[in-house]
Amino acid sequence: MAHSVLAVPVAALEPYVRGRWEHYDPAWTSRDPAFTHAHITLLAPFLAAPTAADLDRVAEIARTTPAFDFRLAEVAAFPDGIVHAVPEPSGPFAELTARLWRAFPQCPPYEGEFADTVPHLTLDRLGPEVSVASVEADLARVLPVTVRADRIELHWYEEMNCRFLLGWSCGR
Repeated sequence: MAHSVLAVPVAALEPYVRGRWEHYDPAWTSRDPAFTHAHITLLAPFLAAPTAADLDRVAEIARTTPAFDFRLAEVAAFPDGIVHAVPEPSGPFAELTARLWRAFPQCPPYEGEFADTVPHLTLDRLGPEVSVASVEADLARVLPVTVRADRIELHWYEEMNCRFLLGWSCGR
């Protein structure tokens, strides 16, 4: 189903994550060079058709959020099999999600599916050929990595039409 997402891009992992998307479902791989497959989700699904006032609220949250550094080193798996990188510290992401949810109470994170949202960067899914160890091995030359969270992006997800919509700098 088509939807929008507010996220922090993570360019350092884009080649790996994009490759996994191409492997599993090329129809959902964006051809938009501004779109970042590798990201930490802040709020999804977001509004299908945000108004100018909605976008101004996101801009204000970005403007009042200082950019921060985080580290990706640990690879883990959720009970549902999603293999992910764990950002440290995770608190700034949790706070951004909370602020965005307060600003848009009609958009609970992951449609309220999970009691607690855990900041993460999705890497893969457990399967016969995929384990936490195999993903760690694949990323041995990339992780650990320190990344600067200095931007919030609005992405649109739709089969054959995933694209970047807007971006806001943090702390400016």
